[in-house]
Amino acid sequence: MDIYHVLNRGVEKRAIVTSNYDRHRFVRDLYEMNDARPVKNLWYRAKEPFSSDFVNHYDERERLVIIHGWCLMGNHYHILLSEKKSGGLTIFLRKLNIGYANYFNEKYERSGSLFQGRTKKILIEHEAHFLWILHYIHFNPLDFLKGAGDWRTQCLMSGTQALKWLEQYRWSSYRDYLGTGEFSPILVDSFMYGDRGIHVKEARKYLTDLGNAPLTFASLE
Repeated sequence: MDIYHVLNRGVEKRAIVTSNYDRHRFVRDLYEMNDARPVKNLWYRAKEPFSSDFVNHYDERERLVIIHGWCLMGNHYHILLSEKKSGGLTIFLRKLNIGYANYFNEKYERSGSLFQGRTKKILIEHEAHFLWILHYIHFNPLDFLKGAGDWRTQCLMSGTQALKWLEQYRWSSYRDYLGTGEFSPILVDSFMYGDRGIHVKEARKYLTDLGNAPLTFASLE
């Protein structure tokens, strides 16, 4: 099974979400667009209220991909996935990007491209990459935590603070891995989600160890 890390950002690094309504819409698209059949009744009218309830939303569908993890940031997104149907990766990304862009352009009365070119697709080929990539995706929201230090350069100031922040951040699959999220149907059939206890334990240990490590010069700059 090939696993891909896919990511795309707003054109000229512009925001792709500006409200929780936008965030709910994008997350719902992750679920609804993962279907070989045409999408129906996806509240295309930008100001129409909609439900964000994913509980027991396991309707029959012909899924294109298996999503193992995801994270929505302010101007970009990350998704870790495998192809379930031949050609499904390309179809899913096209439906996701075009569908969300159409919604965004209608709501904000704009035209043109929302995303910056083709979605970047990175094949996970090495074990070290495989063992780290889901953590990398789930740790991205730490960029929003002011004064936390830089987790990418291992200069995190407080592991406890970092964990608390991630546990409260709604717009990734990390809370689903914890068992406290609301979007778990997106992760149906993921073997990584099936082993979520291991992932959470490793993530907590990494951030705790990092936060308790001696400060480096880089963390003081």
